[in-house]
Amino acid sequence: MNYWLLKTEPETFSYADLESLGSDRWNGVRNFRALKYMRAMEPGDQLFIYHTGKEKAIMGVAVVLTSAYPDPEEQDTRYVVIDVKPVYMLNRPVTLQEIKSNSFFADWVLVKQPRLSVMPVTPAHWLEIHNLSNTRT
Repeated sequence: MNYWLLKTEPETFSYADLESLGSDRWNGVRNFRALKYMRAMEPGDQLFIYHTGKEKAIMGVAVVLTSAYPDPEEQDTRYVVIDVKPVYMLNRPVTLQEIKSNSFFADWVLVKQPRLSVMPVTPAHWLEIHNLSNTRT
């Protein structure tokens, strides 16, 4: 199993929206590096859902339901989507400010390339985010 982080604008689609739907298609990714990461995802991989904008925080955990497949709303097959399902909300959101101020995360893509919308998460970072949020894995 691998760990990933997906970014979303909460005004458009939030973790709470995902919870209310029960599952949904994750679409709209256009950066080719982010799409490469999506193609590497497998069913059962776990995801942090990160709110961008004013919140800038990791909010909850979801799971990958499907391997990447071509976006049915696009004619260009380079654009892929995955289906995801919410698992649990973190007990406390972990903010980007907290992450950037913690040297443990200095080498994480979220700190080094903050504009990337899909990125891997190391098992150590996964556990530390859970520790910071007071959420058991």
